[in-house]
Amino acid sequence: MFTGIAITIFSLIVLLFSVIIHELAHGYVAFSLGDPTAKYEGRLTLNPLKHLDPFGSVILPLLLLIATAGQGPIFGWAKPVPINPYNFKDQKWGTLKVSISGPLTNFGIAIIFGLLIRFLNFPQLLPLMQLLSIVVFYNFLWGIFNLVPIPPLDGSWILFRFLPQGLEQVKNTLQQYGLFILIFFIFFGGLTGLSILAQYFFQLITGISFAVL
Repeated sequence: MFTGIAITIFSLIVLLFSVIIHELAHGYVAFSLGDPTAKYEGRLTLNPLKHLDPFGSVILPLLLLIATAGQGPIFGWAKPVPINPYNFKDQKWGTLKVSISGPLTNFGIAIIFGLLIRFLNFPQLLPLMQLLSIVVFYNFLWGIFNLVPIPPLDGSWILFRFLPQGLEQVKNTLQQYGLFILIFFIFFGGLTGLSILAQYFFQLITGISFAVL
């Protein structure tokens, strides 16, 4: 079994690369649709330095680390990959495809590693299962989090795609105050609710409770 400090460090690493892979998915789908913006700006890379956001990647995780006394969940985000939807070959659904690709990638990672836990769940492999469980949990959590319809999260772009024109003011308000609403959501119970949902999906895929590991 690993110490609390080791688990915290590993969780931060998993979170960082889950976020980066999420953004890469956006960039590659946009590129496949005809938009090379992310490629030209050097964002189609696993180099963390290209993706770090001062608040989302550093300040927020540290605040959550302190606020939860290292117990988590620790959370954050990277700089969004730049895209130019006017370059998309699919003008009708291109933005939706790019938006949904990030969460779907995280869910895919969570399911793959979750199935490994389900089929390799032997007592002698418990330390490995503990590490895999963090990968599964944080990818489920990150995927679910990004479906929340608050800018700048992917869920907001999905919402805007289907929002009736008569509700244009709702879109303007969310775009103007989205970051403040998001911070309020994180620190006043929203993240706890999403964590419970992520634990449900964890148990659904692995067949065991996240708390057991």
